[in-house]
Amino acid sequence: MSGAMRTNELLAAFCVLLALGTGEAAAQGNCTTMRKINIGVSVAPPNVVHTSPYVALELGLFAKHCIDANIIQFDGGESPAARAAAAQGTALVSTSAVAVGHGVKVQQIWGLAPRMPQDYVVPEAIKTAADLKGKKLSATGGGVGGFNWLMGREILKTAGLSVDDVQFISSATAARLPGLIAGQIDGVALHPEDVYLAQKEKPGLHVLVQLADLLPDYMFNAYGAATDWIARDHALMVDTVAAMIGANRTIYRDEARVVPIMMKATGKPKEAVEYAWEVETKNCVWSVNEGFNAKRTQWTIDNDIASGYIDQTKKPTVEQVVNMQIANEAVAAAGGRVIIGGCTE
Repeated sequence: MSGAMRTNELLAAFCVLLALGTGEAAAQGNCTTMRKINIGVSVAPPNVVHTSPYVALELGLFAKHCIDANIIQFDGGESPAARAAAAQGTALVSTSAVAVGHGVKVQQIWGLAPRMPQDYVVPEAIKTAADLKGKKLSATGGGVGGFNWLMGREILKTAGLSVDDVQFISSATAARLPGLIAGQIDGVALHPEDVYLAQKEKPGLHVLVQLADLLPDYMFNAYGAATDWIARDHALMVDTVAAMIGANRTIYRDEARVVPIMMKATGKPKEAVEYAWEVETKNCVWSVNEGFNAKRTQWTIDNDIASGYIDQTKKPTVEQVVNMQIANEAVAAAGGRVIIGGCTE
């Protein structure tokens, strides 16, 4: 190979590297200070739907916005540790209208995933919600009052049953799938990747109901923070959310790039992660913009009141639950509103 050709190849390679950047290192070069923040995920290990912070971290999107992000895993978005992190302002975590109604000084600042991705999965012998009477249902992810307990209660209500008609079994969130396969529980809300693995392991298991069909206006997962922290570090909140909006948009647009990151974060095999990616992008589970609409938030507040999770006298307003200023500014910082494959929230 001639010296001129070798020089040209090296120059071309350098230009490619220059165009691509070097991820975090390249982004940090434009920052005078890297601002530290803890970002919580609701499940340990996370499900595919929760992996947006990991995508933002691996692709250098946090660093692009001068954010030094540390990801923390919680055993349920309504777990005591997650609630404490929200109230004390030590991490961005999933927060709910219930927390606001209970007087916790927090606000939602971005809807990570407005629509629920989970299916409620049961053994072959259970054909209807009425068949759940006397069965053992999952209460993982926070026990009584946690997500699985809440969803189990909603399904029981469709058959005129109450929580007293079944036995709820509390365990770590990681026990949901093996508990169902082993027959230790008879009903559990599973994310798509776990539905795939459950049916592969035990074909008789089937979907009793898709939760998004049961509760189409339910607000599933929104990041929030302590109100005093929001006021103190407004720009930090905006830039952190902007990075995660960028991650969600990349998730929709570049499956090949994000699936390996999701596999690493979740510990799930490629075929299961790809199945979850397909289900969740098709159903607009991840947000592409603010992740909020007033109708969804209001419905969720009203449902929390009707279900007794919030006292009527302490009913919060949409504006008390959601900080749209942070969400709107973050969308602007991410390049403005977009529509991807019909997904608009």
